[in-house]
Amino acid sequence: MCMKDIEVKNQVGLHARPATFFIQKANEYKSSIWVEKEERRVNAKSLLGILSLGIVGGAKIRIIADGSDEQLAVDGLVKLVESGFAE
Repeated sequence: MCMKDIEVKNQVGLHARPATFFIQKANEYKSSIWVEKEERRVNAKSLLGILSLGIVGGAKIRIIADGSDEQLAVDGLVKLVESGFAE
């Protein structure tokens, strides 16, 4: 299992459009992937799950992956979040 804490950089957080990019990226990996915010954990491949966390700009989240490509998954998703989703 691999995990990393990160701060969401873009101002609006993970609203519908960035959440969609996040989910598309998560689906590129075979590993099971979750996002945690304040002790709530959701499937990173679920749009409703991600949106239900209400992740706003400046929020701290944890990306967790477990599987054959867990390190690649965490690194790829962290890079996407750090890029600000090109917004």
